[in-house]
Amino acid sequence: MLRNSFIKQSKRTLATSVKEPRIKIFKIYRWSPDTPEVKPHMQEYKVDLNQCGPMILDAVLKIKNEQDPTLTLRRSCREGICGSCAMNIGGRNTLACLCKIDQDTTSETKIYPLPHMYVVRDLVPDLTHFYKQYKSIQPYLQRKETPADGKENLQSIEDRKKLDGLYECILCACCSTSCPSYWWNQQEYLGPAVLMQAYRWMIDSRDEATSARKEMLQNSMSLYRCHTILNCSKTCPKGLNPGRAIAEIKKSLAL
Repeated sequence: MLRNSFIKQSKRTLATSVKEPRIKIFKIYRWSPDTPEVKPHMQEYKVDLNQCGPMILDAVLKIKNEQDPTLTLRRSCREGICGSCAMNIGGRNTLACLCKIDQDTTSETKIYPLPHMYVVRDLVPDLTHFYKQYKSIQPYLQRKETPADGKENLQSIEDRKKLDGLYECILCACCSTSCPSYWWNQQEYLGPAVLMQAYRWMIDSRDEATSARKEMLQNSMSLYRCHTILNCSKTCPKGLNPGRAIAEIKKSLAL
């Protein structure tokens, strides 16, 4: 008798614990260099949100693991640190690992690679030129002499605070690829991400190459293609302000 009651209770518990599927439609950009005759297109996938994590990256990985192993993307840390999973999600450049899934199942979510970049495959943009531009600003400490004691280059607490909001940049390229000036002039215009890093080294009290760094930007294209649209600051997934950094560079060059 007790056994039958236990079985009935277990069945009732199981029945109430089973949730109705919440199907969300994701449309993802697809293109492969292996089949160049096939034009880029949006492919539809359906995901049960009850069986998926809360972030866009969870959904994309679930699609890749369970539905379509050919789907290609970059990802690594899942912590908003590496910048690998930068994509255009719902019309905004952001990190898939930090972007929450819209729980409204009546609307679909569209996912593209970062805009106005050459596409390697599917959601993977070619960032070769972006990294070359980063290299061009010489993003490392430059000094004529090392400390006499052979130890680290010391910095005051006040000078260290000046770097807050700059050093946290993870080079995800979300800001640069949201900038119309970078879309049209990226062969010469450095873009928000690289310029913010240039400013980071210009104001570092330990660096002794400030004059040379300013000289590198004294032309009509590297810096001054910025028209202060501020898409960069709006879209940054880390909450940084590249627009302000660019403005500060312009002020320093005007002195």
